[in-house]
Amino acid sequence: MSLRHALLGLLSERSASGYDLLKTFETSLANVWPATQSQIYTELTRLAGSGLITVAAEGPRGRKEYAITDEGTAELRHWLTEVAPQRNTRSDILLRVFFLGVLTPEQARTYLTGLMEMSEAGYEQLRRLADSIDWDDGNLSVYGRIALEYGLRFNAMRREWAEWAAGQIRQP
Repeated sequence: MSLRHALLGLLSERSASGYDLLKTFETSLANVWPATQSQIYTELTRLAGSGLITVAAEGPRGRKEYAITDEGTAELRHWLTEVAPQRNTRSDILLRVFFLGVLTPEQARTYLTGLMEMSEAGYEQLRRLADSIDWDDGNLSVYGRIALEYGLRFNAMRREWAEWAAGQIRQP
């Protein structure tokens, strides 16, 4: 996934300023694709330069509201239907698991207990987020809920797995 496609997806719902897009990232997309203010504004400039979005309105203090163009919609649809998702092959968490044998069994269990706690905290954070959103029938709500459910289930699975894994470590 790229920031480019995330921004096109958000703009496919409605026009928005860079600030509005940043706030949307902070309250929803940050859980799957975090982005900083400078990254968002840089990418908006690139998208506008390539004709995938346009400045729909300008306000005070240089505020710009962006809208997706037909070319931008075509690019988003192409990415959704023709470009295979990248398989995430790097996991700092699992890389560490491979080398837990360097630690004492107690240290390894402590690491896995930390994963359980991290997963539980992630689950609770997403649950609070789900409860705080005024869901509607719009595409971002419908599909955002589906994505959020993935995060809830993933955290629950990782917690269960870490508990199982801790039980696999033999006592000295």
